[in-house]
Amino acid sequence: MFRPKLFVTLKNYNSHQFGRDVLAGMIVGIVALPLAIAFAIASGVSPEKGLVTAIIAGFIISAMGGSRVQIGGPTGAFIVIVYGIVQEHGVDGLVIATFMAGVMLIIMGLARLGAVIKFIPHPLIIGFTSGIALIIFSSQVKDFLGLKMGSVPADFISKWVSFFQHFRAINVYSLLLAVVTIIIIIYWPKITHKIPGSLVAILVTTAMMHGLRMPVETISSKFGNIPSSLPRPVIPHLDYLTIKNLILPAFTIALLCAIESLLSAVVSDGMIGGNHKSNMELVAQGTANIFSALFGGIPATGAIARTATNVKNGGRTPVAGIIHALTLLLIMLFVGQWASLIPMATLAGILVVVSYHMSEWRSFISVMKGPRTDVAVLLTTFLLTVLIDLTVAIEVGMVLAAFLFMRNMIKFSNVNVLTKEIDDSAEGTDREAIGNYDIPPQVEVYEITGPLFFGAAYKFKDAMRFIEKPPKVLILRMRKVPIIDATGIKTLEEVYKSSKHRGTKLILSEVDSAQVRQELKDARLLFTIGKANVTDTFTEAVERSKVILLDLIHSASVKTEVL
Repeated sequence: MFRPKLFVTLKNYNSHQFGRDVLAGMIVGIVALPLAIAFAIASGVSPEKGLVTAIIAGFIISAMGGSRVQIGGPTGAFIVIVYGIVQEHGVDGLVIATFMAGVMLIIMGLARLGAVIKFIPHPLIIGFTSGIALIIFSSQVKDFLGLKMGSVPADFISKWVSFFQHFRAINVYSLLLAVVTIIIIIYWPKITHKIPGSLVAILVTTAMMHGLRMPVETISSKFGNIPSSLPRPVIPHLDYLTIKNLILPAFTIALLCAIESLLSAVVSDGMIGGNHKSNMELVAQGTANIFSALFGGIPATGAIARTATNVKNGGRTPVAGIIHALTLLLIMLFVGQWASLIPMATLAGILVVVSYHMSEWRSFISVMKGPRTDVAVLLTTFLLTVLIDLTVAIEVGMVLAAFLFMRNMIKFSNVNVLTKEIDDSAEGTDREAIGNYDIPPQVEVYEITGPLFFGAAYKFKDAMRFIEKPPKVLILRMRKVPIIDATGIKTLEEVYKSSKHRGTKLILSEVDSAQVRQELKDARLLFTIGKANVTDTFTEAVERSKVILLDLIHSASVKTEVL
């Protein structure tokens, strides 16, 4: 389970596949270059931190991961949370939060939570993903239009108010470069897929800017030159207060990383017919984020677009991802200084395209046409992401989705009294309908349907409370109870005690679920009720009720003779 895919794929590795992996890795490395720089700048940190992350984390994710073709690095999903951490806690706080998130991811993997994380509600994912896309787009308006204004407000509404106030200060050169960037990215794939459109856009717009001497802002004018070497690793200082302040942002980073990476792995499995190891992938992602933090990088995860590019260009083993990281390292060492010449408007154009693809607007519309509960989760998560905070959005979205799920489960949980008249409709279609049995007059039958958990336990209590005349025997049919929790067991114990107090014998019939039977056994409820009063079939329950009634008659006759 915790064996990296690299070791598995190298068993039957050959020179032909190596050549394909090298080509795919080089192409993905070139694709990742402008994205790594753009994501770092949009996150509020210097551009080289994006490159460092793509190199260090990208290498580790491929070398240690549980997917054959996963490409790791900084992604647009982290822009919102990273920007917020940098604004509130600074770059040092971001490093510590990334380090903590890495530790959390390793724990998730070792605890085998990979399969659980894949079942995050779809409306919640679409909600915060679309919200992030809108925030990324909003964060690029200033550079896209070349607006001459001070610092951009962090609040979404205030940000757009400020944009409209400075709308007259548009730099037409910045707007031209950004539009040309988008046009090239959209139409270049019709010419060839071998050379990334984003790279072509960077080369064309950078040449336009310097050839025509356009007065626009560049990476160097805003951040200085990009270093041509990797920084030295530094172990972050951790203390209780820092951990306390950053625990929630770190958890958000870890959860986002887990969701994004496993989603990317699932998508790539569908493209190559593979089967990734989710827990190994989480361990790799955690290790990658720890080392990214040690080198001063930002959070990293599996990148769906870059992973798809890898697959489409022939990458089939983790070697391609390793080549991608080495390609970026060579670019940083030898031509990184030239990246400083890239116009900020060009990066804004690239990120606008990223935000469009990230918006999932088709899925958004599709969910809006679905059940009202899904719409509620979608809109709540989307609005909280945009207007409040991504951490709050995920927390509230998860809680809301859980409550709405429980509400739906409660609808399917019922307790009904069964009589021959009520159950006539089932006779003939259901062999176990009580109309097919000879039920003694002093026996009442109730059937529990659905999960008997804390959300539905009150229905059971109410149904038992409305028994007007206590029967001699009460049979509870549990054939349609798939699960039970501590509250359900406590409720059964209360029913048993109440029945005993009223002089009613309790029989549990058809406890088919292994989980339910084990929970009843662990709670010693089977022993309390009596093994003879817990039957596998309804026939046995009816026969047992007749034996109990005979025993009661016999006991009553003995008392009469004594008197």
